Amino acid sequence: MDEHVAEAAQTPATLTAPARRRRLRRCGSVLAALPLLTGTFLGLPETASHAAPRTTASPATPSAASADASSTSTVSINRLTPSAPGKGDTVTISGQVGNTTGATVTDARVALRVGSRLTSRSSVEEVSSRPGVSPGIDGAEIDGKGTVELGDMPAGSSRSFTLTVPVGKLPLDEAGVYPIGVSLSGRTREQPYEHVLGVDRTFLPWQSSSPEAETRITFLWPLISTAHLGAHTEADDEDQTPVFDNDDLAEEIAPGGRLQQLVALGKDLPVTWVIDPDLLASVAAMTERYEVRIDDDTTVPGRGQEHARQWLFELQQAVEDEEVVALPFGDPDLASLAHRGKNVPGTLGHLGPATELGRKTVETELHVEPSTDFAWPVEGAIDPSIVSVATSAGAHNVITRSDSLRETGGLNHTPTAARPIGGGTTAIVADAKLSQLFQGDMTRARNSTRSVQRFLAHTQLITAQRPGTRSIVVAPQRRPTASQAQTMAAALRSLELDGRWMEFVPLSEAAEAEPDPRANRKVPSQSAYPSALRKQELRTEAFEEIRATQNTLEDFEEILSQPDRVRTPFNNAIRRSISTSWRGDRESAAEYREATHAYLEELTGGVRLIEKSDMKLSGRSATIPVTVQNNLFQSVEGLELRLTSGRRLGLDVGGPQPVTVKGGHSQSVKVPTTAKANGRTWVEAQLYTEDGEPWGEPMTFHVEVTEITSAVMLVISGGVLLVVLAGVRMYTQRKRAGARPDPDAPAAPEPSVEEDDEDDEGAGDAPRGGTGEDAGNEQESDRTGDTESERHGSSGMGEKVDR
Repeated sequence: MDEHVAEAAQTPATLTAPARRRRLRRCGSVLAALPLLTGTFLGLPETASHAAPRTTASPATPSAASADASSTSTVSINRLTPSAPGKGDTVTISGQVGNTTGATVTDARVALRVGSRLTSRSSVEEVSSRPGVSPGIDGAEIDGKGTVELGDMPAGSSRSFTLTVPVGKLPLDEAGVYPIGVSLSGRTREQPYEHVLGVDRTFLPWQSSSPEAETRITFLWPLISTAHLGAHTEADDEDQTPVFDNDDLAEEIAPGGRLQQLVALGKDLPVTWVIDPDLLASVAAMTERYEVRIDDDTTVPGRGQEHARQWLFELQQAVEDEEVVALPFGDPDLASLAHRGKNVPGTLGHLGPATELGRKTVETELHVEPSTDFAWPVEGAIDPSIVSVATSAGAHNVITRSDSLRETGGLNHTPTAARPIGGGTTAIVADAKLSQLFQGDMTRARNSTRSVQRFLAHTQLITAQRPGTRSIVVAPQRRPTASQAQTMAAALRSLELDGRWMEFVPLSEAAEAEPDPRANRKVPSQSAYPSALRKQELRTEAFEEIRATQNTLEDFEEILSQPDRVRTPFNNAIRRSISTSWRGDRESAAEYREATHAYLEELTGGVRLIEKSDMKLSGRSATIPVTVQNNLFQSVEGLELRLTSGRRLGLDVGGPQPVTVKGGHSQSVKVPTTAKANGRTWVEAQLYTEDGEPWGEPMTFHVEVTEITSAVMLVISGGVLLVVLAGVRMYTQRKRAGARPDPDAPAAPEPSVEEDDEDDEGAGDAPRGGTGEDAGNEQESDRTGDTESERHGSSGMGEKVDR
């Protein structure tokens, strides 16, 4: 206190003492400005917050001067309780002030101010952006506990403050929204008079009793993440262990993580859950063994199993008996599909299966029946093409926003969200101001408190605009951070507990509300779509790449014995490729598509032809073996092998050969061929699917055809000669056998002595003393020998031919 008195004694005589300043504030008197040696003008804080600029200011322009002075130090309102007080409550405001003037602030003081009741929603934004203090608008300081003396504040220092004022002491005349501010006042060396150095404002809704009719409000609570899971599974793993691109999802569902906070906070709030089923499928995959990719060739075991099981369990408990809206699987970017994807055949066909898969996934993982009747384009921006695509999968309601479907009829109130736009479609027009309140950095207590109070102020003003039953919808950002989710939860709790002017209803009830007859129902043209959002869309080339992957997948499925093992992970990866999560990150989106297609090519390359070396064919007919390799875990079937010869008149390679190969095996397919001419030719082997599409890369090898050679000719000629010689011999032997006398013929007359002598000479080599019987046996032996000779001759000829 002595320091304060000493400081006061050093001030010019024209300055007032603290007690007099307080009296002047109460009576609202104004002193004339006195010039200082520096050339500035001196004015009291109630009429001008600070001295005017040195060269241009004058007493006639105090408001322009005050805007700059009250920004020389910082004031932050970090907490206000209760957010919407009732009769008998005590309002507590706490925060922090900082001296950023570069010099010591003496006689520093913070004070609470309450301004005049606001009458429109636009005034909320005006007050939020207003610089400086205007006593006629911001109101006078609240005496008593509404003021705290801080003493001296050295340059760069900060002080915390707490102001506690009974609500009965505040100038709250009637129900409504009142701007309240906390100002920092003090003196500096350059301006040795009391002036406002900084101010911060927020809003205080005052509703002493419930209104005649409450306004209905629906708040969407989004559970949406980015794509974490691709089509990859662990190599050499028949169980198809999933491989995550990173372990970021484990961090999001761990205690304190973004998704964990959304579930923990949302379970006690009156909200409508909006869920991307891909998130559920990814977390469900983490409940069992999974791998996390470190680089292209390395994975490590994931460690988020316990967090995944706990998160799913808590979510099941949270959504029990609550309304759940299931987006199509992967949360497809409807605007990109409408503007770029529809030009690529087959692209829009992904929406129907994605919607059905989304419904089944939510039913399986959460045990609730979700609604799939709502489409949610990015930031609620629509045009006719987006509406057409959004409803092509069966949705009848499109969630848009009031900055897209703007009011043009001069309404002086916020209309009901639901309104028909033709074709049996209802636009659910979320309030843009309320939906955008929770964006930005909510880790700062000041920003969070301001968003909560602005949310309450807007909702009360909506009810005050036009008493009666209306229904509004709030659709916040798709992926709120943990701090943003905490701020949203604080706003909803305050509105639920203290906001007597609002009633919470689910989205389905808001969609059925009676539309305002004067509300705009005309969908904006495609040219009105925001250019900033259009620049973030997936390009047509991206959808062409996705289509190429889809075509390859369809061909691959035709040859597999278990196509579901490939169809499911790749179809899900294709759906993730068109997700809204890629907005603003085209490079990552392209990498994801390329990785998906490359992995599919790697799998299809597992069924291929093995390179074959050149070969020789001798003779008119032979078989050519071609080996087909299958490195997959399942059998392939439905393929056929076709050979093509470079010399169509020289080598006939036959027709297609069916191919079936078991998983992890190779199969040799033998193709019969017929040679028609000698020479060298190339042969191309190619696999084909049943519908005639080529499969894999062709394989080419050379064949040397040697149909009839000189060596073969010599062997054949020698065999013919042996056959001829054998026939001549047989003919000669038979002729000799026919010339011998018959032993059964009558005996000849006795020859003369001379004849006997001749006979004796002729029979001299025969055994002596031989009888007629012996002669007969000798003849029989000759015939027998001839017969044996005939048999052996024939046999010998056959052996020669064989050799």
